Amino acid sequence: MNDRDARHKASMEKLKARVDEKVANATEQRGLLLINTGNGKGKTTAAWGTVTRSLGYGYKVGVVQFIKGLWECGERNRLEEDSNLSVAIMATGFTWDTQNRDADTQACQEVWQEAEKMLADPDTYLVVLDEITYMLKFGYLDIDTVKQALSNRPQEQTVIITGRNAHRDLMAMADTVTEMQEVRHAFNNGLQARRGIDF
Repeated sequence: MNDRDARHKASMEKLKARVDEKVANATEQRGLLLINTGNGKGKTTAAWGTVTRSLGYGYKVGVVQFIKGLWECGERNRLEEDSNLSVAIMATGFTWDTQNRDADTQACQEVWQEAEKMLADPDTYLVVLDEITYMLKFGYLDIDTVKQALSNRPQEQTVIITGRNAHRDLMAMADTVTEMQEVRHAFNNGLQARRGIDF
């Protein structure tokens, strides 16, 4: 074995030891609070991937779509037949389309009531609050109300929050935060969103 191979082997052994140590130290079992945020593409897509994973194990899942609800959604189309999936949709669609703050606030509050039911249900293993960050940013929802519902949820329940500019209080509460970073986006070069790829 030459020096380069020996250094590589030693490096891999150290890495394995660090991973083994982290696995050994991970002793707590409970639901998580995950946040997918940032300007890059894929926040909601990643959440739907986890929805699919949970449904695959037979778990009960709730999804609340605060903004994209009226848009086509291939994942929702494919999975909505699953009796373990509940989806609540904010009926006004994109808030900047309506230009009606009162109607948007009411629609948000109505769908938030569905979210609160999901967050209080001990049988719901996973809840996705898709694009809820915008509701907080625009003032349609109160951050303390959301924090209380998240704090009081069943211990085994995992929640995924998606959307840009996640509130700092939610970031502080989260177990895992993933920031999607945009390097390049096809839309900025005049390419339309593609069915089956982007939605």
